[in-house]
Amino acid sequence: MLQTIWVSSSTSWASRKPNGQQTSWKCGFVRSIIQHTCLRHNPKGQGKARMLKKIHICLCFFFVSGILYEISLLSGCFFSCMPMPKHFLTPERVLNLGKSIIFLETTERLEPPPLVSCSVESAARIYQDRPIILFMKGLTNDTVLDTNSSYAAFSLLSSMKNVFLFPLQMETVFQETPLLQWYNEVDQEEEKNWVHVSSDASRLALIWKYGGIYMDTDVISIRPIPEGSFLAAQKSRFSSNGIFGFPAHHKFIWDCMENFVLKYNANIWGNQGPFLMTRMLKTICNLTDFEGIEDHSCQNISFLNPQRFYPIPYTAWGRYYEVWDKNLDFNHSYALHLWNFMNRNRKAVVAGSNTLAEKLYKTYCPTTYEDLIQNAELRDFTSYEDSV
Repeated sequence: MLQTIWVSSSTSWASRKPNGQQTSWKCGFVRSIIQHTCLRHNPKGQGKARMLKKIHICLCFFFVSGILYEISLLSGCFFSCMPMPKHFLTPERVLNLGKSIIFLETTERLEPPPLVSCSVESAARIYQDRPIILFMKGLTNDTVLDTNSSYAAFSLLSSMKNVFLFPLQMETVFQETPLLQWYNEVDQEEEKNWVHVSSDASRLALIWKYGGIYMDTDVISIRPIPEGSFLAAQKSRFSSNGIFGFPAHHKFIWDCMENFVLKYNANIWGNQGPFLMTRMLKTICNLTDFEGIEDHSCQNISFLNPQRFYPIPYTAWGRYYEVWDKNLDFNHSYALHLWNFMNRNRKAVVAGSNTLAEKLYKTYCPTTYEDLIQNAELRDFTSYEDSV
């Protein structure tokens, strides 16, 4: 004999947003029908009843877990409320969380230098509830990375709950984009600027597919960027491609990928990068000079003032490695681009030098400063003393 039991429950949930407003909702009634053998007529049914009870408990557990997951997303605390082992997460899963901050390393090096580490750490601190992803061409799926890695920067970055290090597999990245055919046909060995050109292409494809913000690995974040769809002006009427953000499947990014292929010429520096962004922006917007610190907007795309990311222009990049001028402030900036490409003499941050770069490291990436600058110098000094 079958006995039918209806189980109903009603639950209200509430979360508080960062602005203090409270959002509440009801799940309504959750009903489940459990059919099991009546114990009065079938003593052997006790085992089945226990099994059904366990199944019911498991279903309730998954239901509650789903609600908690939704709460974590709505309240913007995914990484703090729902920590999970990183080795269970694939790039696809992390990117599908949305609003990723994406960095790229298109050389084969496996040890991120201090500036790269600082860029990633500063983003992880400013955007604590967003995934920070560093894609590295030198990594493979067989590379083991953890907090005990022999690479100091890997160990440092792996310990941050919202930082993920993944292999950069370009052929996979370019799937279902206009860039795939170009990638399959281009002769990489003949491309003198392949490291930069492949980076220009990869950032477009990743932002097109998943949305979020792309940043160069020499950009130090100092406060959140409030815009959703934006380009960064390097100067009036000229766009950078060193930092930009769009939602997934934005038409502007698709058009950029098509133009990337149509106008491809790797012999012209920046043709697939800032010049691409600028010429595509000009097709839809009438660009004018910036006056003061205002931003421009066109076709629902914000064209952000040079003060937001480039208060120090590339012609004056050396100021980052000069003694810090306390009169210099970045109150109107969201992040700072340190122009590492211009740093051909490889100027570095030195502990105690009191340079602007050292000040930025100590303020926005203190762990990198301590582990890769101060401790590295101490280790070098100790090694020297031991060898004397």
